[in-house]
Amino acid sequence: MTRTYTITELTESFDVTARTLRYYEEVGLLQPERSGLQRVYSERDRVRMGLILRGRRLGFSLREIEEMLSLYDADPTEVVQLRDVIGRGDARLREVEEQIRDLTALRDELLEMRGKLEQVLADRLQNGRGE
Repeated sequence: MTRTYTITELTESFDVTARTLRYYEEVGLLQPERSGLQRVYSERDRVRMGLILRGRRLGFSLREIEEMLSLYDADPTEVVQLRDVIGRGDARLREVEEQIRDLTALRDELLEMRGKLEQVLADRLQNGRGE
């Protein structure tokens, strides 16, 4: 007998809302079975949920995650999926590195501006005291 999960078990396990699980079901990323009105999630759904959340945390869109998951379903050896994920990861890493460069430049510019403004303030305070 294979392990199944209720919506409550998955929401608690992944710290997400039931609405989030239902949304991922609605867009086709999860396919729970039904037992009457109750959703019954398989081990496959639980693993997919972990992959979905990891993909989101790494900045992938739901469409990209869906594409990666479909590769996993199509190739049991996972070779195609692994190559694809490595390529996508490398592209995302390049984006993050560019964002880091941009943020570092912004930080440097803000610090420079702050230093100049502090100097103007110090000069004005010094001149104000002498008058």
